[in-house]
Amino acid sequence: MDRAAFDRLVEEALSSIPEEFRAELDNVEVLIADWPTAEQLQRAGLGPDHTLFGLYQGVPHTHRRTGYGMVPPDTIILFRGPIVAVGRTPSRIARIISRTVLHEIGHHFGFGEEPLRELVLVLRFYCQGGTAW
Repeated sequence: MDRAAFDRLVEEALSSIPEEFRAELDNVEVLIADWPTAEQLQRAGLGPDHTLFGLYQGVPHTHRRTGYGMVPPDTIILFRGPIVAVGRTPSRIARIISRTVLHEIGHHFGFGEEPLRELVLVLRFYCQGGTAW
C-alpha cells in the first residue's frame, strides 16, 4: 500500500473519533513513520523481534498538573511498515490502523495496557455508530 492510501486510512480513523474525544486531542500530533527504531521498541518494552504498530509519547491527561502548558505536542506515531506487513489487505490494514489509533489515544487519556484492551473494544463500537449504554 502506498503512503497516500495509508494516510487516507489514518485520516478516516481519526475522523471516526467522536468530537468529544477529538476535542481533547488539541495538543496531540499524529505522525507516520515507516518502522519503529530500536530505541522506540526498547521504550515500549519490546525486543527487536516484536511488532509495534503505534507509540504514544507525551504526558497523559491523568499526569498533568496545574500550570501544564507551553509544551511541545504529545505525539502518536503509527508505523506503516508493520501495519501493512501484518494487514496485507486494505480492509485489514484499515482495522489495524483504527484499533491502533484508539489504543494510542487511550494512552493519552492515561490508560495502561490492560484496561486498553477492553476500552478499545468499547470505543470501536461507539466510533462505528453504536449507542452508548
